[in-house]
Amino acid sequence: MSVLFGVLWPLERFNTAILAVGRWISVVALALMVIVILSQVFFRYAVGDALNWSEEAARFGMLWMTGLMAPLAYRIGGFVAIDMLERALPRMLAGLLALFLLAVSLWVLIVFWERGLNNHVDTLSGRGCSASLRWPFGIEIGKCGAKFQNNFQFASLWVGMNLLILVNIELIIRQLITFAGHGDKLTRLTADEDIAGAN
Repeated sequence: MSVLFGVLWPLERFNTAILAVGRWISVVALALMVIVILSQVFFRYAVGDALNWSEEAARFGMLWMTGLMAPLAYRIGGFVAIDMLERALPRMLAGLLALFLLAVSLWVLIVFWERGLNNHVDTLSGRGCSASLRWPFGIEIGKCGAKFQNNFQFASLWVGMNLLILVNIELIIRQLITFAGHGDKLTRLTADEDIAGAN
């Protein structure tokens, strides 16, 4: 049991720190996304000429917001869960079912990790250049010059999968500790007041 706690505590601290940073980056991405979309509406109807880069910029913000917030929601139970069967089962069977579902989730996340890397980030479309999104002030970076390279957007899926895998491993270790009867020694993972959970 001490081995599980020895692995859990540093992983728990790392996840707490990295997800807190991801949360604030997501808040900034959401704010910028709203500003860009409102600017597009203003320029389209008030000026008569929409910003040609605004939709791609909003999508960029949405992808990163999702990639960074999904692990936090997963960790605190913010996803919708159908847990009627788990609640109806005895504690031992419910714990085994939860462990089985976490293991299946880990397998799916590892498959998505590979797909995120090989089908999005490191592909022809990922290495391609953005149609309209450019670096500010005419800065030129990499082979696309002043345009964004698409893998800056597509990397959000891969980063999100990495964080979800770390959270899933933490949840598996927590479930094993709870299953062994030491769940009272774990810190609770709950939503703070400004994040509403779904359970």
